[in-house]
Amino acid sequence: MRKNNSRKPFFSQDKQAKKGEDSNESKGFESKKKSFGSFDKKGKDTRGKFEKEEGKAPFKKRFEEGERPKFEKGAKRSEKRFFGEGEKEFEKNQSKDFKSSKRVYLGRGKDQKPIYGERTADFSEKKSVKRGFGKNRPSRIQNSEVVRPEYEFDNLPKGKKKNSGDDLIRLNKYIANSGICSRREADELIAQGLVSVNGQVVTELGMKVQRNDRVVYNGKRINPEKPVYILLNKPKDFITTTEDPMERKTVMKLVENACEERIFPVGRLDRNTTGLLLFTNDGELAAKLSHPSNEIKKIYQVTLDKPLTKNDEEAIREGLTLEDGPAAVDDLQVLSLDRKILGLEIHIGRNRIVRRIFAHLGYDVVALDRVLYAGLDKKDLKRGNYRFLTEKEVMRLKFFS
Repeated sequence: MRKNNSRKPFFSQDKQAKKGEDSNESKGFESKKKSFGSFDKKGKDTRGKFEKEEGKAPFKKRFEEGERPKFEKGAKRSEKRFFGEGEKEFEKNQSKDFKSSKRVYLGRGKDQKPIYGERTADFSEKKSVKRGFGKNRPSRIQNSEVVRPEYEFDNLPKGKKKNSGDDLIRLNKYIANSGICSRREADELIAQGLVSVNGQVVTELGMKVQRNDRVVYNGKRINPEKPVYILLNKPKDFITTTEDPMERKTVMKLVENACEERIFPVGRLDRNTTGLLLFTNDGELAAKLSHPSNEIKKIYQVTLDKPLTKNDEEAIREGLTLEDGPAAVDDLQVLSLDRKILGLEIHIGRNRIVRRIFAHLGYDVVALDRVLYAGLDKKDLKRGNYRFLTEKEVMRLKFFS
């Protein structure tokens, strides 16, 4: 470019001006960086120094008085900095709350031993969601109306005769069958003198009444509820209990629209175990099906994490001895070519017995499904749905099983 070029000074001035702007920006960044600093070279906190320069009260006091930090353009750096200080205090308090949280049950490992750990902040603050119609309605709840049969147990099968004392039932059972409370709680109501029979207050435990007697509680006459028998094909992630203090999903959510009577599950299924589960308000039948002396037949479909060896198959058929006693198996069949899917028939009902049998030999049960229970199967019963038992099925359970 020539020396006498008239445009040369113009470009040189532009470059110089641009350099000046860049230098000013860099200086501004350095000053901004220094102003946001909280510690000096010696490690002392300089935040109090900035407060004195601003002539403001401490942030905590201003925050309590209702003054909120400003975030508009041109807001003072001290305001932004002190809001950051408040965030740090909040994080400290949150970490303290997390450290003080209680240990909770987290499940079981491959050896079927319980695992405990710290409760997370999200879990402790979890609120129960109201379930209703629309989006809040759980998809597992059965929407279709199921026809409820009318049971007539007066026509007993041949060979069964009524005893003279069959019409008499204990007073606590009469109250429990009315849906008021459980038998144990009914004994407490009787002891407190809150129940009267035929106009007379009763405080004696173990008293028997007839079904046509007039039983009054809390000023109202009560009557035993009609018997209910419901069969559910339980899905995963539901625990078998009537109430859960940890607000997890229970099987009662799946049958809450089935009837108005107070029903309860017979036996238990693990959270990750699927299959047949019976609900009823018939305490006698529930006790009969749960007692080990009756040897109620149950068939499971078991899926393992690795193929079952023939030696282990023979060992299971012969019977294993676990930490709580012998575990006898009625039958075992291999259902797949890779020897991972099995059919297991047992009559013992100890806690997690199927999983512990295979864990004893080093196997992990990937999936467990109860396909038959006390002669009841899940034919035409989809996962998560329920149905009422027929009168013939109830008769077979009560008198022939």
